[in-house]
Parts: sequence; structure tokens; C-alpha cells
Amino acid sequence: MHDRNRKVSEREESNNQMSVFERYLTIWVALCIVVGIGAGQLFPGVFQFIGRIEIARINLPVAALVWLMIIPMLIKIDLKKLTGVRQHWRGVAVTLFVNWAVKPFSMALLAWLFVGYLFRDYLPAGQISSYIAGLVILAAAPCTAMVFVWSHLMRGEPHFTLSQVALNDVIMVVAFAPIVALLLGLSAIAVPWNTLLLSVLLYIVVPLVIATGWRRILLKRKNGQAQLRQTIDCLGPLSLAALLVTLILLFGFQGKQIIAQPLIIALLAIPILIQVFLNSGLAYLLNRQVRSPHCVAGPSALIGASNFFELAVATAIALFGFESGAALATVVGVLVEVPVMLVAVRIVNKSRTWYERRSGIASYEECCR
Repeated sequence: MHDRNRKVSEREESNNQMSVFERYLTIWVALCIVVGIGAGQLFPGVFQFIGRIEIARINLPVAALVWLMIIPMLIKIDLKKLTGVRQHWRGVAVTLFVNWAVKPFSMALLAWLFVGYLFRDYLPAGQISSYIAGLVILAAAPCTAMVFVWSHLMRGEPHFTLSQVALNDVIMVVAFAPIVALLLGLSAIAVPWNTLLLSVLLYIVVPLVIATGWRRILLKRKNGQAQLRQTIDCLGPLSLAALLVTLILLFGFQGKQIIAQPLIIALLAIPILIQVFLNSGLAYLLNRQVRSPHCVAGPSALIGASNFFELAVATAIALFGFESGAALATVVGVLVEVPVMLVAVRIVNKSRTWYERRSGIASYEECCR
């Protein structure tokens, strides 16, 4: 009982610490967007230099920032407890259904409706098909590393998140190319395997190894649990700072395009926004229907809506070229990703009381056992 109360207390304390950021979420995001676009215009050479530091379309400074974001979350994970994820098989099933049976096809429908029909007169006629292709490619690649950030911000079950990300990566190896080829009417597509495999290595394997080793070292010390909690608390602000700097960099990289093509980017963002809320909402409601706990439903909803934009951008460039509408559409996905997912996190957090009103759903305290 004492151990359960301690866990509940720790989670409530974490909620209080995070509330300051969540309370001013809109302000922080808006400031980062403005600063990023402005800095990209004032110091284009600096951002161009940073943007060129990449391997296989993976920007290494951004990868380093992702490490700073997710290692504090991964250090919480006890790999020995991963077998316990089997009790959340309903959440796994919902996430897989939304990611692979709904998301790519719903985006194809939205892209055709908005880009191919409603917005056709406002977009360059020669790029319509390319824009649609870019949106389809974006939706066919489920997110990997950033999911840990979203899960952390809504106090999701970290072991479920890790296992779901790993499972998605395995499925993506065999399912990404056939789904994209089917929806785009191609006989086959050239998957940028170097980007896919290097992303998994850099964003999942390496930080997980670092976090696991760090955790073991801390736990072997005297008062190991206390030192682990202290380390996680100290890393929290660093993780938040890395998220905000990442947002500035992403908008700084694309500041020129945002200023030059604001209408096109705004129009392409609309189906992406609808797709995020449609799929996250569907996953959230399905999890409530099958009575998954909120700490599983939240990550499931966010995994079901977010995108693996490095792979999407690389694939669009490989298939259609750097200056294509497809490449631009995937870049718009990059710009939309962080702000809209933070909004989704806020909605999931605010609706927890409503979610747990359904009979048969474990309460917040029960999940801390």
C-alpha cells in the first residue's frame, strides 16, 4: 500500500510540475514558431549550414535534440517489465488498426477531397497529383521517436509506448512500400532504406541503450531509486528546452518557403490537421470502447495520429524530386507535427476524467499499482 501511495504521489507531483508548461502551451508554441520563422529570415546562412549537417536525409542536430527529449523518458523504462504490456493487448490492437488500416486510406481520401477537389483552383495545376502523393506518403509512415515525447507529456504508460513503437517499426519495414504503391497506383516504390534503418538506430536503439545503461548505473548506487528520481527531475527541463529548440529549428529551416508560399502551405495543412484529429480521436474512442486504461489510450491515440516525417520527406524526394509538390507536402507535415500534437496532448489530458467515467476502465490511481 505504501509503495502504491508513493507512486500515486510521484505521478501527481509530475502532473503539477508539468502544469506550468501546459498552462502556457499556446504561448510557447506560438513564440517558437515566430522565432523560428524570423530567425530563418534574419540568419539564413546559419540555418542552411545546420540543415546541411545530415546523413541519409536525417538532420544530425535535430537527432541530437531528439536524444535530449527522449532519453529522460526512456530512462524511466524497466525493460524487465515489458512483458507486462501483454495485458494492454486491446490498446495494441487499436493502435495497429488505426495506423495501418485507417490512417493511410483516410489521408488519401482527405487529400483527394481537399487538394484534388475543394482547393484545386488555388493550387498550381501541375502539382495537384504531387501534393496528394506527398500527403499519402506522410500518412503511411507512423511516428517513432517523437511518440515518446507525446506519451510523456500525457503521462502515458512508457512500456506500452516503447513496445508499440518497436512493433510499428517492424511492420513499417514490410508494409510501408506496398501501401504507398497501392494508394499512388505505382507498381513499386524505392524505399530509402538508409533513412529508415538509420532513423530506427539513431532514434530508438542508441538512446534506449544509453538510457538503460544510465538507469542501471544509478540503481546500483546507494539510494539508487532516489538518485534515479532526482536524475529524471533534473533532466525534465532539458527535455522541454530541446523540444522548444527543435520547434524553432524546424520552422527556421522552412521559413523561406512559409513566407514565399503561405497560401499553399496553409491549404496543405488543412487535410493534415483533420487527419491528426480524426485518427487520434478514433483511436482514443476505440480504446475507451474496449476499456483500455487512460495511460494506454493516450499514447495509442497520439501514435495513431503522428508521422515519421524523415522517412516521408526522403521517400517523396526519391520518388518525385527535391522541388516537387510531394516534397513540399511532407515538409508541411513536419511543420504541423509538433504544434498540432501538443494540442492533441492537451485534449487527451483534459478529457481524462470523462474517459475514466466509463465502467470497467481502471482509474488513474489503479494504473499506478
